[in-house]
Amino acid sequence: MAGGLFALLDDVAALARLAAASTDDVAAAAGRASAKAAGVVIDDTAVTPRYVQGLAAERELPIIKRIAIGSLRNKLLFILPIALVLSEFLPIAVTILLMLGGTYLCFEGAGKIIHALKHRREHGHESAVEREDEDVATEKIDEDEVVSGAVRTDFILSGEIMVIALKSVTDQPLVSRAIILAVVAVLITVLVYGFVALIVKMDDVGLSLIEGGKSEKFGRFLVNLMPKVMAFLSTVGVVAMLWVGGHILLVGTDELGFHPLYSAVHHVEEAVHEATGALGGVLGWLTNTVASGIFGLIVGTIVALIVTPILAARAKSKGEAPAH
Repeated sequence: MAGGLFALLDDVAALARLAAASTDDVAAAAGRASAKAAGVVIDDTAVTPRYVQGLAAERELPIIKRIAIGSLRNKLLFILPIALVLSEFLPIAVTILLMLGGTYLCFEGAGKIIHALKHRREHGHESAVEREDEDVATEKIDEDEVVSGAVRTDFILSGEIMVIALKSVTDQPLVSRAIILAVVAVLITVLVYGFVALIVKMDDVGLSLIEGGKSEKFGRFLVNLMPKVMAFLSTVGVVAMLWVGGHILLVGTDELGFHPLYSAVHHVEEAVHEATGALGGVLGWLTNTVASGIFGLIVGTIVALIVTPILAARAKSKGEAPAH
C-alpha cells in the first residue's frame, strides 16, 4: 500500500515537473515571440496616444481602456483563430499575409514622411504634428468614433504582431501555439496600453505638482517633457514601420523563392560582421536594419505614389476631406 502511494506521489511529481517545464517553455517562447514583434509594438505605442488628444483629461483613461479592450478582442477572437488555422493547413498564407501587412507598414511609414515633408514645404518650420494637434483641438470629439477608429487601426497592427509572433513558434504543437499567442496577445496589450496611459497622464501629473506647490520644478519638467516624448515616439514609430515592414518583405520574398534581395542584404551584413571584430554583431545587425529600412522606404514610397491619388480621388467623389 505504502509502495503504491509512493509510486503515485512519484508520478504526480513527475507530472508536476513536466507541467512546470511546459510552462517555462511556453513563457520563454512567448517572450521570444513578443521580442520579434518589438518594432510593431513601438509603432502601436507611438500611434495610440494621438487618439486621446483633445479629450477632457478625465476621459483619457476610460477611452484608452475601451481601445485596449477592443485591441484584446481583435487579437483573441479574430486574429488568433485565423492565424492558427492558416498556420496548420496553409502555412504559405501566413507568409503572404505577413508580407501584405509589411507592405501596409511601409506605406504608412513612407506616407507619414511624405506628409511631413509636404507640410514643411508649405508651412515653413511648423511641423505636421503641430498642425494636426491644432486641427484636433478645433474639432468636437466623438468618443465612439475615436474608439472605433483606433480599434480599426489597431487591427492591422495587432495582426502584424500576432503573425510575427506566430512565425517564431511554428515549430510548436498547435495547442502550444495557441497558448503562446494568447499569452503574447495579453502581454503586448497590457504593455502597450499601460505605457500609453502613463504617457498621456504624465502631463496631468506635472500640472498637479505645479498647482499643489510641491515639486513645482519637477512638475514643469514633466509638462515640458511630454511633447518631446510624443515627438520622439512618432519618429521612432515611423522608423519602426519602415524597418519592420522592409525586413518582413525581404524575408518573405526569400521564403517564397525569390532570393536575390535577401541574399544581397545578408551578404553585406556578414561582410560588416566579419570586418568589425568585437562590434561585428551590433554593426551587422545595424546594417541589416538600415538596409531593411531603406527597402521599406522605397516600397512604401512606390505604394504611396500609387495609392494616395486613388484614395484622394475617391474621397473627393464622396465629398470627404482627403486622407493624409
